[in-house]
Amino acid sequence: MENKATESRAGITRVIYILFVLFGLYHVFFMQNYMDAAASLGIGLAFDPFDAQKTWNERPMWQKVWLTVHLAVVALLFGYGIGLNDK
Repeated sequence: MENKATESRAGITRVIYILFVLFGLYHVFFMQNYMDAAASLGIGLAFDPFDAQKTWNERPMWQKVWLTVHLAVVALLFGYGIGLNDK
């Protein structure tokens, strides 16, 4: 029973992650609001799309790269948003 609950929770967090990523991309490409995009993408990272039961060292390399690149994009958008507003 616990396994089904864990799988269900993983599916829900994956959907929430995807929705926040799509919302962040919407802010980048349609609204050109980079601070809101960084916030949406950053919140999306809180909803780990992979198996949250695994520690960082147990994860495959491609998951580590994915999450690290995602975090780098958040930092880039945040910096770019601050740079654009610094006039």
